[in-house]
Amino acid sequence: MALTLGQKAGWGLADMGVVVFVVVKQLLVLTFLTSFLGVPVGIAGFVTTAVLVFDMITDPLIGYLSDRTQSRFGRRAPWMFWGALVMPAGMIGLFAVPQGLALAGNLVWVTGFFVLATIGFTMIAIPYGAMAGEITQNPRERSAMTGWRMGFASVGILVGGALIPGIAAAKGYAWAAITVSPLIAGAVWLSLLATAKAPHIVQAAPVGLSESFRTVLANRAFLVLVVLYGVMTMAIALITAGLPFAAIYLVVDSGDTALSGAAAALSTLSLMFAAFVAGAILSQAVWVLLSHRLGKLWALVLGLCLYVGLLYGLYLALPSVNVTAIAGIFVLAGMTNGAYQQIPWAMYPDLMDVTRAQTGLALEGAFSAVWLFGQKLANALAPAVLGLILSAAGWQEATGGYVAQTDGALAALQLSVTLIPAAVLSIAVLGLVIFYRPQAERALA
Repeated sequence: MALTLGQKAGWGLADMGVVVFVVVKQLLVLTFLTSFLGVPVGIAGFVTTAVLVFDMITDPLIGYLSDRTQSRFGRRAPWMFWGALVMPAGMIGLFAVPQGLALAGNLVWVTGFFVLATIGFTMIAIPYGAMAGEITQNPRERSAMTGWRMGFASVGILVGGALIPGIAAAKGYAWAAITVSPLIAGAVWLSLLATAKAPHIVQAAPVGLSESFRTVLANRAFLVLVVLYGVMTMAIALITAGLPFAAIYLVVDSGDTALSGAAAALSTLSLMFAAFVAGAILSQAVWVLLSHRLGKLWALVLGLCLYVGLLYGLYLALPSVNVTAIAGIFVLAGMTNGAYQQIPWAMYPDLMDVTRAQTGLALEGAFSAVWLFGQKLANALAPAVLGLILSAAGWQEATGGYVAQTDGALAALQLSVTLIPAAVLSIAVLGLVIFYRPQAERALA
């Protein structure tokens, strides 16, 4: 049975809420620790990484449990419903650090609530990803669904990257988290309502935890794609983690360009994110069309190659006093990032079908858990990698948002958000062509 437009769009809506937290943990936690709590950047990077590594431990368990859940609402909905409460509660607590705590107290407080928020995130993200393989087995429908998803995700990026920093600057990070929490929960709950009558696999998977994941890992094409998507995510996570620093130290508005007023009103970081999101939203229909015309693999390769070129252009443009020119580059970067956002998420459910056809087992939750493993590992490592690079270059932490940095530290930051991610994306392109393509051709033949 074909999905309705409302079901496709409704499924995509949930990601708007999920991505708000993804952006917060990638973009703001490291900056909050180093620039507002005075935590040395190396320690802050490893604390952030430790929490995200812990988060990966919960993925297989929740994936397995969601495959085995039986309820009148289906296998996935109960997890997503309660996760939409746990995640924003943890996010609010993360930033509501009591005044007067010592360094150790600040770290314990932030770490505890960060763990809670990431558990809530997993309760949503694993079952949500599983639904892509469950409610349709049509590859073209999956591309359309993912286009809707990433369009809504772009709005979530805008809220997380543009609105929250502005509110945080005016009223504090905790108040900003409180403000967006209804959006997070509401997006997930409305998505569940919109997809309630979509086709679902209701029968619990009749296998144990170890057999479930052995079956998933036997799908070689899927395993290669997981690794390569993790490589891509490492590049994007490095950029995201470094952007708050770049907005402060590498883009200094001269005050006389077309968007200077907007940069002053929104902050440079918020303006860059708004430009990035505009490009991402504009590109979604294009990447769906190119996926149909070129095939998903070659559309992704094209997008990543364009991304590498944009990052090289950004390297040449930084540091800059022309905020308008940098915003223009970010619009184009958002359009190329649309391929990374959308296409892999439409590719991996197709590989679920291969295992289901071969074994008769509906293991979408286990697939979703393994899929997110590479992404979460990259997101966990990126803050630590950035922290090591900046610390080695002599980066100085601050408690007021700004402190003078050496030329070497600024050069390291510039490389960390441009040429280093470009090199990582180039490795992913080679991997897609050399390793993934032959595996996928055999599996999907």
